[in-house]
Amino acid sequence: MTTLSPEADKKDAFETRMGLTYATHDGVALAGDFYVPKGAGPFPVLVALHGGGWVQGVRGAFQYWGPYLAARGYALFTISYRLAKAGQKTFPEAVHDALAAVQFVRAGAPEHKLDPERVGLMGASAGANLAALAALGHDSALFKGAYPQDTHAHVSTKVKALVGVYGVYDVLAMWQAYQLGSPENNIEKFLGASPADNRQVYFDASPISYAVRAKNDIGVFLAAGAEDDLVDRRTHTDAFLLALKQAGFFARTCILPGAGHYWMNDPIDEPSSYTGFMAPRLLRFLAERL
Repeated sequence: MTTLSPEADKKDAFETRMGLTYATHDGVALAGDFYVPKGAGPFPVLVALHGGGWVQGVRGAFQYWGPYLAARGYALFTISYRLAKAGQKTFPEAVHDALAAVQFVRAGAPEHKLDPERVGLMGASAGANLAALAALGHDSALFKGAYPQDTHAHVSTKVKALVGVYGVYDVLAMWQAYQLGSPENNIEKFLGASPADNRQVYFDASPISYAVRAKNDIGVFLAAGAEDDLVDRRTHTDAFLLALKQAGFFARTCILPGAGHYWMNDPIDEPSSYTGFMAPRLLRFLAERL
């Protein structure tokens, strides 16, 4: 795929549709923002989930990726999902939100000039955890059919591709890291239990648990900083990649020398920024798998 000039990111290259309610779950209206290429379509689309440790963050984190991808022929639907707080877990509820967004996108494909057969999921940090769970675990009993009253509950949640950026793929390992470095453990807020209380939920909430041959028709792109001191690349990205390859997945990585965490929200300046380093590699993956 040809990479367009920075001029292509101007507003005349794409359309925005902001604040669309994609589902209402347990009284919470869930919204998303569309960035769609101009033209007849139909266009492939990624549903994007922001980071923030499951307890914070906003969908506006993809403000640069929306224009960048839409100017190059890929729609982006960046969503808000339910966030955890003390005494209010959001697992598996946040995964249910992600799956509802996939259904909304697929059901609304004709209206939004999208290709319903070319839908993927993208996430950063905690958002990558949720995106990976939705992509690989969408048909598990824990995740499917949770909200039969949803307008698009009958629509398929299957996706073609997963993009994970410095994601958390083993939540027990992340719980241990939080215990060492933080007075508050976001994993316990997210899951509603410690490992001593419920080890099964830590297995269920870890994308690496779903890296099995039966799922290997999904293409996977994993990016991470080589110097990430929050979500250790070896413990998460490298271990997840190995499990995916053992199960026969088409999987590609982009390891960024010198990069830590928190760069996904930066402007995409090729090739000087970390996002700019990743962007053309992501486009090559999407051209192959989405």
